[in-house]
Amino acid sequence: MRAAGNDRQAAGSVAMRDARRWKPHILSGAPPAVVSAERPGWTPIAPVVTLPLQPVRLDVGRFHYAIETCMPRSAPSRAHGASSKGGKPHAIRIIGGDWKRTPLPVLDLDGLRPTPDRVRETLFNWLGQRLDGQRCLDLFAGSGALGFEAASRGAARVLMVERNARAAGQLRANQERLAARTIEIAEADGLRLAASLAPGSFDVVFLDPPFGDDLLDKALALAVPLVSAEGFLYVEAGAALELAGNETLAGWDIIRHGKAGAVHFHLLQRENKE
Repeated sequence: MRAAGNDRQAAGSVAMRDARRWKPHILSGAPPAVVSAERPGWTPIAPVVTLPLQPVRLDVGRFHYAIETCMPRSAPSRAHGASSKGGKPHAIRIIGGDWKRTPLPVLDLDGLRPTPDRVRETLFNWLGQRLDGQRCLDLFAGSGALGFEAASRGAARVLMVERNARAAGQLRANQERLAARTIEIAEADGLRLAASLAPGSFDVVFLDPPFGDDLLDKALALAVPLVSAEGFLYVEAGAALELAGNETLAGWDIIRHGKAGAVHFHLLQRENKE
């Protein structure tokens, strides 16, 4: 019996010795290592890599970031005022009126920046939602977002002016799609056409010229005489309009002003003399 006990003790010593030899990191806390066989009569096919048995903590935030940075990204959305040169169509949506929720294709062209839904909704809230019987001029029509919205809300006449042939062609296609009889589309230079129009012939004039072309002052000078006595002038610009020292807008009030991103939008009306 004593011999058997000695055998068990010897076997235990061998096992502990082998554990220290083969898995020193488990007992000592050292990192895993590549080890080779030393026991006689046993030849490994390949080096043995021992793995730590300590629990592994996963940094979820870094893991998520690593996945996110490896995933392909879609192209960033363009801010209001930017455009690509692809010429591919996308769409705007009419917000209210007879054609509410109707999508209209728009070409993606340089400088073409449709007035955002939120801005249009605010503007037509200012104007009282309906424009029944009103005469409207969209002098730099572009996508037609403002002109089509006005026609949808009952305007008696909407003249859209656009000098870009492709953009004007898309306006005509959308007009035909809606069977919009109150809309007229002129493929022309906005400033030249405005100079030929009769004074006081519009109740609402929309001015949204390209920001980088320095057209706003010229457009204002030509548009102001076209507005009827109690009419409205709507202006989008890259900076807030200043009435002080502005001779063109003498006698006008900015009755509403908003800002969306880099765009300032204003609604003006002549001062009430009463």
